[in-house]
Amino acid sequence: MTTTVDIGTLISQTPGLHNGVPHISGKGVTVRRVVFWYKRGLAAEDIGDRIGHITLAEVYAALAYYHANKSAIEADIAHQAAEAHRLEQLHQPSTEAIV
Repeated sequence: MTTTVDIGTLISQTPGLHNGVPHISGKGVTVRRVVFWYKRGLAAEDIGDRIGHITLAEVYAALAYYHANKSAIEADIAHQAAEAHRLEQLHQPSTEAIV
């Protein structure tokens, strides 16, 4: 007897975990992280190898979720980039000369 997996169970959103963004169920790897590697040209197999503890099915589920919800994931990516930039600016040493 073979076991089947409902692919709808592979991606979750959990309040309090990664600010509620979509992630691979039970693994905590965000869809955003999978998309990061995908956009850098990695194949699904390579993404799975790079992350290590997710299955190929989970990589494909994350990519399918991304393509089905592209505007929401792109907005999340843009928000993360803006937040990273804000934090970098906040913690950069001052370029003013000390007199």
